[in-house]
Formats: sequence, C-alpha cells, structure tokens
Amino acid sequence: MSASPVSIAVFSFLDAAHRELGQQLVQLRALVDAVESDGMSLASRAQAQRVLDYFSGEARQHHLDEEKHIFPALLSSQDPDMVQTAERLLQDHGWLEQNWLQIAPALDAASNGSQWFDPAELRHALDVFEALYLDHILLEETVAFPEAKKRLADLSTVGMGREMARRRLGVV
Repeated sequence: MSASPVSIAVFSFLDAAHRELGQQLVQLRALVDAVESDGMSLASRAQAQRVLDYFSGEARQHHLDEEKHIFPALLSSQDPDMVQTAERLLQDHGWLEQNWLQIAPALDAASNGSQWFDPAELRHALDVFEALYLDHILLEETVAFPEAKKRLADLSTVGMGREMARRRLGVV
C-alpha cells in the first residue's frame, strides 16, 4: 500500500505546519528574552503581534486539521497503542490550548507596549508550552503521521485538502 500523490501533499502540508510551529516557538522565545532584558522595541512589538496571530489562528487550524482528518484514522485502529497515541495527542491539543491561554494575554500586552505581566511567569509558561509542543510534534511525526499515511493510502484525500483550505479562507 503506497501513499497517493494527494495524501502525500496533505502530509507535506502538515509537515510544513510543524516546521512553521517550530519557527514560531523560536520567535516566541526571542520575544520573552527581549521582555526580560530590555523591553520591547517597535520591531519586537510587531513580531509579538505576528506570533500572537499565528498561535491564535493558524496553529489552532493545524490542530483542527489533525483532529478532523488524521486522528480519526488512528482512533479507529484495532491497535490499542495507536488508539492510546491518538488519545494522548488529542489531550495534548487541550493542554496546548490551556497553555496558550496563559501566554496570549501577556503577549498581547507586550505587542501593545504594556508590561503589566510578570516576565518570570511568562518565561515559565513558555517553557511548559514549548516542551509540550516539541514532544507533541515528535510523537506525531514518528508515530501518528506514518501510521495515518498507511491507513489513508487508499483513500482520496482531496476532500481533506479542500476542507483545510476552505476553513483557512473562512469559506464553509
């Protein structure tokens, strides 16, 4: 069973999203460093807004992509370890959202030039968020995505790709 060109494209898109997540985490860490060292320059404030927009928008869309199109194939597996992996990844999405809700207000304030928040608390929240994200991505790339590719190999994923694109464009 080999993956169809369309399913390869869907997984290439998901892999690209993981690379972008990694880059955004690097930017977020740089912003927290800036807050702790010398405050936020105008350029840092603009970057804070871009990172805020990314994690509040595209990162959430990526999680929805996985929840709608990848995890169901794993949850329907007869392999209890694969089901447990999918359940853990779903739970991770909830924890990542909770962590993001702790970070977002401080990042929003920083993007507007305010520093009413405690930088040490922001650093701690970032450490938790980043560690969870990196562990989550590793599990997806080494276990979940390879198994999902196998399970979706004989299915047309054209509809998946279209749904992902429409949702990002705000078209239902």
